[in-house]
Amino acid sequence: MMRIISALLIGVAALVPAGAGATGPIRLADDAPDSHVVVPGDTLWGISGKFLKEPWRWPEVWRLNREQIRNPHLIYPGQIIVLDRNGPTLKFGKRIGQPVGKPLYEKRFPQVYSTPDQAAIQSIPVRAITPFLSEPLVVTEEEDAAAGIVVATQEGRVFTGPGDTVFATRLAPEVHNWNIYRKAKPLVEPVSGEILGYEATYLGQARVTAEAGVLAPDAQDASAEPQKSTDGKPRLPIPTSLILTSSKHEIGKGDRLLPAGRPDLLSYVPHAPDKEVAGRVVSIYNGVAETGRYNVVSVSLGKRDGMEIGHVLALHRNRGETEYREDNVGPAQRFRLPEHRYGVVFVFRVFERLSYALVMDSNGPVTVADSVRKP
Repeated sequence: MMRIISALLIGVAALVPAGAGATGPIRLADDAPDSHVVVPGDTLWGISGKFLKEPWRWPEVWRLNREQIRNPHLIYPGQIIVLDRNGPTLKFGKRIGQPVGKPLYEKRFPQVYSTPDQAAIQSIPVRAITPFLSEPLVVTEEEDAAAGIVVATQEGRVFTGPGDTVFATRLAPEVHNWNIYRKAKPLVEPVSGEILGYEATYLGQARVTAEAGVLAPDAQDASAEPQKSTDGKPRLPIPTSLILTSSKHEIGKGDRLLPAGRPDLLSYVPHAPDKEVAGRVVSIYNGVAETGRYNVVSVSLGKRDGMEIGHVLALHRNRGETEYREDNVGPAQRFRLPEHRYGVVFVFRVFERLSYALVMDSNGPVTVADSVRKP
């Protein structure tokens, strides 16, 4: 699975126009090396960070054509990345000798390598976001009201786990796999107070084993709409049967279900938004007060604001206001201190009014209410 994800992450770079969303010329890192030997654990973001001040702009500097960059065996440990400072561009090189004190490289076009014992490197640390591709969930009031609901559990158990059966209603018949959640805290825009959605507690997944809709004689339930049979006895609807395929927490009556969709991996490539955007950090996952690199935050920008998977946003800290009275005489002067840019986040999952983003670089802790803008 990770191999497939890394291939897709790398593959989309060719689909993004060079310079898309760019905000200025490419700047080399102060200590940019002439070359880098790929090692296990490297990512395209990390390698590019050795050469560029803005590593998220790596799609603009790789001199690769569409077919070459789609190759899932594109970049492996042991390969050599060479910097051409005239572009700047990054290319593959081949070691042809090692004189005393300095290796010598020959620049070459990408080659296909057959190395089944090695995994191609990833664009970003995919492992850091894999759990978030299906969880956590953000639901609106409307989605929660229309969601499926667990009405009974196997043999009347209070809580159930993987392998157990649950029964639910309000499920679309064409959907077979469902996420189960419990609605939790509201996600509130720090300044306006607007409720942007509800971060639901992800409980697990379930698969349909028997569809609903079959009617059978039973005792009348106040919540059902009885239908009379030919013998005059009331008939009640049978709910959908599902088997729990995974579980992070215990699942019981009243828990909700939404279709378990697959994330759109084909958009996973870093690029800046096409227009200026401004939002704030709404929450830090797991409810901690502050966080740092390779941790997940939610931001107050979503589909309605033009957010896409792969957008890179700059983090800015609000330094607040200050007063100054010269020599403690006369009226005080008030100043609003400029914001401080201290990092970037990578958007990997987008909802209508919110997005989840991975902190890729941070010179200091990320806190709720920090600003996010186009880099």
